[in-house]
This record gives sequence, C-alpha cells and structure tokens, in this order.
Amino acid sequence: MKNKVNVKRLVLGIILILAAIFFVQAPFASWLNRAFFSSNSEKALPVPPLLEDLDPSPKKGEFQLTARRSVKDFGNGMKAETYGYNGDYLGPVIRLRRGENVSIHLKNLLDDITTVHWHGVELPGKMDGGPHNGIQPNEEWTAQFTVNQPAATLWFHPHPMYNTGEQVYKGLAGLIYIEDEVSDRLNIPKDYGVNDFPLVVQDRRFENGGMPYNLSMMDIMQGFQGDTILVNGAINPYLEVPKGKVRFRILNGSNARIYHFRFTGDTPFWQIASDGGFLEKPVKLNQAVLSPAERAEIIVDFSGFKTGERMELLDGNVSVMKFVVTDKAAKDVEIPERLTTIPKPDPSTAQRTRKFVFQGMGSMVNINGKQMDPARIDEEVPLNATEIWEISNAGMGMMGGMMGVAHPFHAHGVQFQVLERNGEMPPENERGWKDTILVQPGETVKAIATFQYEGIFMYHCHILEHEDAGMMGQFIVK
Repeated sequence: MKNKVNVKRLVLGIILILAAIFFVQAPFASWLNRAFFSSNSEKALPVPPLLEDLDPSPKKGEFQLTARRSVKDFGNGMKAETYGYNGDYLGPVIRLRRGENVSIHLKNLLDDITTVHWHGVELPGKMDGGPHNGIQPNEEWTAQFTVNQPAATLWFHPHPMYNTGEQVYKGLAGLIYIEDEVSDRLNIPKDYGVNDFPLVVQDRRFENGGMPYNLSMMDIMQGFQGDTILVNGAINPYLEVPKGKVRFRILNGSNARIYHFRFTGDTPFWQIASDGGFLEKPVKLNQAVLSPAERAEIIVDFSGFKTGERMELLDGNVSVMKFVVTDKAAKDVEIPERLTTIPKPDPSTAQRTRKFVFQGMGSMVNINGKQMDPARIDEEVPLNATEIWEISNAGMGMMGGMMGVAHPFHAHGVQFQVLERNGEMPPENERGWKDTILVQPGETVKAIATFQYEGIFMYHCHILEHEDAGMMGQFIVK
C-alpha cells in the first residue's frame, strides 16, 4: 500500500514539474493567452491614413514622420508596448509621384538610436537610411531625393545596427506608393480605401501581458516568428468589399515568416506588380509566396459573389483575414492584358558577375564567410555599371540543406531583374523588378541590375534576426 502511495506521489511530482516547465515556455504561454484572453470578435480592417504633403507646389513633396513609443490595445486582452510612426503602431502611407523632389523629415522620440530606410527606393547612399544614417533620441534627420523609378509599392522601416529586428517588431513600418504616367493610364482599381487597399501582414507573439521581443535559440536560428497574425495592426480583421475587382497591395512585414497566400476555395487572383513595379502582364495565380519584405499587388474579382458572402485570405490553412461582399457595385475597372513594358538588360553586357553565398547558423550566419563590419567595404561597384549578382544559399554548412533556412536577399538602392533560378527561367510573377529575392536552401539565383546612384549601401538577409546577427555586407558605388 505504501509503495502504491509513493508511486502516485512520484507520478504527481513528475506531472507538476512538467507543468512548471511548460508554463515558462513561450509557446505554452502564447497558447494560454490565445485560449483564455484573446477575443475572437472580428474587427473592421484599419486602413492607414495617407500622409499629408506639406508642400502644395507641383513636383515637390514634403512630409513629416515622428517615431515614438506608445501602448496599443490589440483587443486580445493585451496592452502591448509598441512603436509607431505618427501613431501607436505602424505608420501612414506616403504617396509620391515620379519626378517629384521629396523631403521627408523624421523626428526620433524613441529612447534609442533609429534610422528610416526607404526600402526599394533608388536614391543616393547618403539618403538611404541605412545603419550609417543613425538618428539620436530627440534629433531629426531629413532625407531629400528625386523620385526616379516606375510606379510601385515600396515601404519604409528602421535599420539601426544590431537593433532592426526589435524596432520593426514593435511596429515601425509604413508603405510608400509611387505613381506615374503608366499607373495613371491603366484602368485598374486605384481609389485608395475604396477598391485599392494596403495589407501589411505581420506575425506577433503575445505573452506575459504584452508583446515582448525575447529571442530564444530557435528565434536566433530561424528568425522570430509569432503565433498571431496581424493585418494593418489588427487581429482577425474583416473588410467589406464591393462586387467587382479590388486591388490589394500586400507587404510581408514580418521579421522572418514566409507566407503562402491563397483564398478559400482556391479562388484565383491576378498578380499585377512585384516589389519594384508592374509586371508586363497580369499573372493568374492560386497562391503567392512572399518572404519578409517582399510585396505583391494583386486584383481579386468579387463580381461573382452574392451579397453577404464571405471569403478568407489564408496562409496555407491559417486564416489571415476575411472579406465580406456588399451590395455596392464596384467601379468599372479591368484587368488589362498588358500593364507596362520592362526594359530587359542584356546579360552579355554585364561588366562583372559577383557571388554571394549565404551560410552558417545561429549567431554564426554570414555572407561569403564574413559577418558585418561597419568599418569594412565588402564590394566596390563602378557607377552606372550593369552587373550580375549570383546569390546562393548553402543551407547550414557541414550539416547540409536538410535543416537549412531560406534567406530573403535584399540590396539597398537598386532594383534587380531575376535571370535564373537554378539555371531555369524564373516564374512569370518574378520577371519584374525585384529588390528582395527569396533563396531556398541549396538554391542559386542570378539577378541583373544597373547601379545608378553613388554611395554606401547594404546587402543582407531580410530575416531581421539574421541581419542583426551579422548576415549583412556593404557595397560602395562610385
């Protein structure tokens, strides 16, 4: 009898120990938060405001951003400490036109150094907003440049040395729209907030009464990933859409997660633009894969849906957000057979091919065997040179690619065209302008670009924890 009691006590003790271990683990804490504190009530999708242009004169634009600390109630029982541009989380949309002379002022009200990087914008290195453009607390920095690239959906976010992941995670990000004569001419959805919507998709981890950025070993290896998806800063949002064609400009604003976007019922959609602008023609798809920092503009046709009918945007089988079809008739727009003409650089005219090998794991991630050193220039590129950059993902070194991590390659101040993936033509929706290129373990991608702006620029993995760990280098164009 006594032995039976001792066995019961032993079993109970083991259960209590295991429970204690599980309770302190982030995944269990996150599950507990979702199970007991989260609200499943749907919320209308927030649409970021358009930032006011302070200069009314034609061909000029002046804008004011303020990076600040705040607290945001995400409606899931959590009031999290956040950062935002001109608000409590994320930022406004900055709408520019090709040919404009632009000034954007950033006031830093954070307690830490920050920068503001214009991701995808082609501009001089001194205005790029990389780690060299640090803004001290309570100071202001102004970027001045002329918009000289096609219509596109770009974005902005901080890029301080070793601290990009945390500042983006807490909420510092916003979209940039560039319009031009091509976007003016196309009869596509373009009424902001009516049939043309931004979707900034991010994943976050809510635990311990907030949204802390605490990195585990797995987070350092694979990048920080959450268990709750936000769209424009909202959990489980819905959007009322008219019966007809609606345009969505999607940004993967997550630190590390790769999304496999599709709609319920595998409803088809048309991708009309990639990172740097319009594709030459729409590409009909059932799924779009976006790695961190990649963008895709898509058009979905809701004309065949009944009033009140619902459809979901999914990541695989996980719900991202919902759409509710109204009885409103959409404007008479179309999906054109042709969108634009993209000049194709001739690879035979490239002055050089450079190789970039992404390798290593955890805190030892590197490019070409080197980790970021702010005092070292890794590559020198002649001004106006056309070059081929060959980007390879070596998996995890001696361990091979079996457990390898995909790396989204990004270079500042330039747009590429993908020439090959593993020796083959890239898919149709990857044949436009690209500034971020996903490279899977074992893959090699060749891309071509012409470097038209002087200065020092970064190239790096856009898994932000990898970037902060040193998977980044510098090139100078002169």
